[in-house]
Amino acid sequence: MTLAEQAYQKVRWDIISGALPPNQPLRLEQLKQRYGVGFSPIREALNRLQSDRLVVNVALKGFTVAPISAADMWDAIESRCLIECDALRRSIEKGDDAWEAQVVAAYHALMLKAKSVSRLPRPLSEAELRALEDRHYAFHRALIIGCQSQWLLDFADKLYVETERYRFPNLRDAAPLPDRDIGNEHQTLMTTVLARDADKATELLRAHYRSTGHILTELMGPLTTA
Repeated sequence: MTLAEQAYQKVRWDIISGALPPNQPLRLEQLKQRYGVGFSPIREALNRLQSDRLVVNVALKGFTVAPISAADMWDAIESRCLIECDALRRSIEKGDDAWEAQVVAAYHALMLKAKSVSRLPRPLSEAELRALEDRHYAFHRALIIGCQSQWLLDFADKLYVETERYRFPNLRDAAPLPDRDIGNEHQTLMTTVLARDADKATELLRAHYRSTGHILTELMGPLTTA
């Protein structure tokens, strides 16, 4: 992995996790000291993050973490529903046995990690948070990877990261949600996908994302960072 790639991954994670909050200025000297890399890799990373819409470059001010707003969150959620439901429908139509096996394996890995994390005291360590997030991403990626469209997968990745900016910091330290069983939602989604019921599976995926959006709206309250 190049230094620029390392810098990109580290800054990207810190934005998603909330360690670098919305609207925070990203001074090159401070980032150099924080991540232990030179100016060139940092600039390259920031330019990539700008294309990901996680960073903005303001005239005369330099780079800052992109702002957030409830409207932007819902725009990303609804766009994700469009892209991923199409990709999921294509995966159900075109996916082979290997794709089904990947879905099952990703679900099993996610449930194992979620179970182990549920027994740990809060706040969770950085390593545990990242491990859980990696498996969450892997499950949702496995659902749509059989679509045979790299464009859809690329768009899905960008939207996933954008929605994680809202989901991750707000749900990380939140109390368990008594009216929602996320594990059951994932399981029902998996079994419906394996049954090749595209209409029901896309309906479940859409409801899954929108339910999270409604919870986040309540947790965040009014957003004034845009």
